[in-house]
Amino acid sequence: MSDRGKIYAASFLRALANGLAGVVFGIYLAKLGHSVVTLGLVLSAGIAGATLATAIVTFRADRFGRRRTLVVLGLLSAIGGAITAMATDAALIAAAAFFGMLTGMGKDRGAMLALESATLPSSVDDAARTRAFAWHAVLQDAGQALGGLFAALPTLLRDSGVVDETASYRYTMLLYALLVAASLPLYARLSGASEPPAPALRRPISPRSRSILWKICALFSLDGIGGGFLGSALFSYFFFAWFGATEVQIATLFLGGKVMSAASHLAAAWLARRIGLVNTMVFTHIPSSLLLVAIPFAGSFWAAGLIYLLREGLAEMDVPTRTSYVMAVVEPEERTFASGATGIARLASWSVAPAIAGVTIQAASLATPLFIAAGLKIAYDVLLYVAFRQVRPPEER
Repeated sequence: MSDRGKIYAASFLRALANGLAGVVFGIYLAKLGHSVVTLGLVLSAGIAGATLATAIVTFRADRFGRRRTLVVLGLLSAIGGAITAMATDAALIAAAAFFGMLTGMGKDRGAMLALESATLPSSVDDAARTRAFAWHAVLQDAGQALGGLFAALPTLLRDSGVVDETASYRYTMLLYALLVAASLPLYARLSGASEPPAPALRRPISPRSRSILWKICALFSLDGIGGGFLGSALFSYFFFAWFGATEVQIATLFLGGKVMSAASHLAAAWLARRIGLVNTMVFTHIPSSLLLVAIPFAGSFWAAGLIYLLREGLAEMDVPTRTSYVMAVVEPEERTFASGATGIARLASWSVAPAIAGVTIQAASLATPLFIAAGLKIAYDVLLYVAFRQVRPPEER
């Protein structure tokens, strides 16, 4: 199996685990008798751990070795999941979430994704780079969607009469740990070509790349704040409270959204070859934000759901293209730093928005976070286009 195939397979397994934990983790803590406040603290601990791990990867992973770092991070995640599955004490679970980078986000935005993004370009040429990232994103979406379906496991275990309610959730969290652990042999078998070029171990990041990354990180932070207003939990609550949708209807809609997102990643790679990476990011993202504004004005849940699906078909076309762009405009030996820095910018900015969204919902209306998110994302797109329309990757020069 090629390095690209190993990364794809490991990433898919991790996406399965994250999709599972995104649905089950909060319910599991509630079944253990912990409060909503405790749940918030545990999730914050997981995000803090993921942010710290990404920062360490940014500055030290190339010296330590990408393969070795991926194995260590995967091992920590698996151990954290196993401890969470067996523990009862809130402080121990919070510590396991921190060191295991267990965020409960249902998606991956952490250190391992940053390292995979830095490693993938070495497995293809410039012309195939965006398509490689598109397939990586497709597998992430597919894994997260399928992992969400695995969340039915506690019910199946209880209905079988084998275990009680609490044990059914413990076994499900153990499955999370096993899925992460299954990726470790794949990372360990990556070839030497996955490691950074030798100059990365001794040369600082160039002034040109530093200037580009400062701008990109600032813009990604703006987009990250906007995205933080649109977390799955907040969107789910909006459909429930605004349109009276049931849990089954919302789950079905979100699954459809994942299918649209997965298809859009491949469409983005096709479009980028024709109009360029920056144009693809901007000219698909702005319409998706306008569709976001239209959702509250839909006359029914199904009309809103159709608009939501159209939005999902456009909203993430910038995911493979922006990653490919960042990896293309820096030097090969700077890719780990660039991937980690942009990952930190997104993680940190994403984490502040949900609390603000809750305040705006209480002070104004349920639709306010959607309007704020759309405004921030459109501002991001305009600024991105102005700043980078002349900075082209190698395949577009």
